[in-house]
Amino acid sequence: MFDKGYNDYKTFDKFTENEIFFVTRLKSNASYESVKENDIASYIDDGVIKDEIIRVEVKENGTYIKTMELRKIAYRDDENKRCFEFITNLNGMNAGHIALIYKKRWQIELLFKQLKQNFPLRFFLGDNENAIKIQIWCTLIVNLLLTVIHKKVKRKWAFSNLASFCRLHLFNYIHLIRFLENPEKDWLKEYDAQLQLKFNSS
Repeated sequence: MFDKGYNDYKTFDKFTENEIFFVTRLKSNASYESVKENDIASYIDDGVIKDEIIRVEVKENGTYIKTMELRKIAYRDDENKRCFEFITNLNGMNAGHIALIYKKRWQIELLFKQLKQNFPLRFFLGDNENAIKIQIWCTLIVNLLLTVIHKKVKRKWAFSNLASFCRLHLFNYIHLIRFLENPEKDWLKEYDAQLQLKFNSS
């Protein structure tokens, strides 16, 4: 699932050959031939206004190689008063579900934005593929854990503030949930405990 800025029929053909399925938007200036129009069942989302098979030309360096067939779905978004055209190689799926898949793309964009803002991946600790994968997976796991905490805590915290706090106090013994619910109270407890420890050791 990706934006319409990436319309490469040669790549789409490779996806199809390797059984990789995709959904994207069709460019407004795309050239294609309509092959047949599929019937739209009554139970399909009312927003689906057309479901058809189209044929496009696959080219390499501007030279024609072959043609391939794709599925084109036109969807009317009543909420935003817009009409979208999607292309996909998913032939057996409900047309309404395909439109929904693309709609979910924005949630992925928000996730990427959250990762870039709170867990910079500009620098990698290792230079081989495995090390980079480990760092990315660790980032995703930490993001998931913080998301669970963010949803669990009743007090309103900005996600970025929560991530910053955890990064600063990574090696401090603080009951995280209690602190986030009542930071002023727990700070006093922590401060008193440190004073008591210092007094007993002196």
